[in-house]
Amino acid sequence: MPAPAAPSPAAIDLQLSGATHQGAPVLAAMHLRVMPGETVALTGPSGVGKTTLLRILAGLHADWQGQCHLPGRVAMVFQEPVLLPWRSALENLTLTTDCSEAAAHLALAQVGLTHRARAFPGALSLGQQRRLALARAFLVQPEVLLMDEPFVSLDPALGAEMMALVKDLRRGRDMAVVLVTHSAEEAATLAHRTLRLEGRPARLVA
Repeated sequence: MPAPAAPSPAAIDLQLSGATHQGAPVLAAMHLRVMPGETVALTGPSGVGKTTLLRILAGLHADWQGQCHLPGRVAMVFQEPVLLPWRSALENLTLTTDCSEAAAHLALAQVGLTHRARAFPGALSLGQQRRLALARAFLVQPEVLLMDEPFVSLDPALGAEMMALVKDLRRGRDMAVVLVTHSAEEAATLAHRTLRLEGRPARLVA
């Protein structure tokens, strides 16, 4: 009788004992496991610790205890687009990802910014800035993509357009995605499953 197949390795495997922010407990013990190709939406009230959890995964928060396994490349899309204001849209891609100009032009075309390649971030609308941030994240071919409320403050039509863009960019890529959102529509549209942070310190609830 053949031996059972070994379980596929997770793209994200976080065993968290706890986390603090400015000395105060924020996150309780939890286990977060996300498989390649899976999108998990992370919901919960404002201030509960969703961004802290995302920053732990990104390696940007130091005050936590436990173990985190994230093989390969990780990209993060922040709530506010973090762009180089003194560089063009094209240079925001080539300088931060070390890609060729040809690859950057292709990425701009994929997010509908071909005509804005030479524009500086200050001349772009919020929606265009978020498109540029998405292009940059996908250009690095990440195995893990972390997204912190990437569609907040957008009107419903533009938000729907951005969700469709993410689905299109994600297609054919075996990446794990964690999406922080307050929107049930975003979670239902993009995620395979939804987890909620509740309490103080916060715990994960399926």
